This record gives sequence, structure tokens and C-alpha cells, in this order.
Amino acid sequence: MTVRESRARRHRRVRGKVAGTAERPRLAVFRSNRGIAAQLIDDEAGRTLASASWLGLPKSFKGDKSAQAAEVGKLLAANAKSAGIDAVVFDRGGYLYHGRVKALADGAREGGLEF
Repeated sequence: MTVRESRARRHRRVRGKVAGTAERPRLAVFRSNRGIAAQLIDDEAGRTLASASWLGLPKSFKGDKSAQAAEVGKLLAANAKSAGIDAVVFDRGGYLYHGRVKALADGAREGGLEF
């Protein structure tokens, strides 16, 4: 089994247990080699309520990928606040809760999201 297949398998297993609602959307994380992105999803309606990506960071941003992930988490928290969301359920997307995924979660908590 390849690395991608293993991740997809873990993600399917997690998705069987985690679902987002309008009051408490799912914070879904996607990690690539170059960056990280996250979005808040209402699974009942099938809508994305807020999102943030490393592409949305200012061009003047300097730092490693973990610092980049923390900034994306803060940006997502700010976008969530403007959409009226303060509590979420975390979906790590089959990735280990370590490194960049943990940094994004900590940045979102620092920005004011509760999970």
C-alpha cells in the first residue's frame, strides 16, 4: 500500500466518526509538500463556511513550514470569526497530529477557535 493510499484509508476511518454541523463545522486539513490549507465544512449542507491557505499569506512572510502552518491557523480563525463561528471539530485528514498539522491547530486555537 502506498503512502497516499494509507492516508486515504486513515481519513475514511476518521470521517466515519467526525462530522461537522452549521453550529460546529469540521476543520479539515490538507497538507502538501509546499504548503498547507484548511477549511471549515458544514457536512449537513455540504458547504464550505470559511477557508485559509498558505497562498493567502502575505508575500513578505518568512519562516519554515511549521511557522507557515501556524499563520494559516490564525488566518482561518480570523475568517471563522468573521463568519460567526467559534467552535469546530478537528479533522486531521489522515495525517499524524504532529508537526505542521499540530502547528495549524495551535494557531487556530491561538486565534480563538475552540476544539
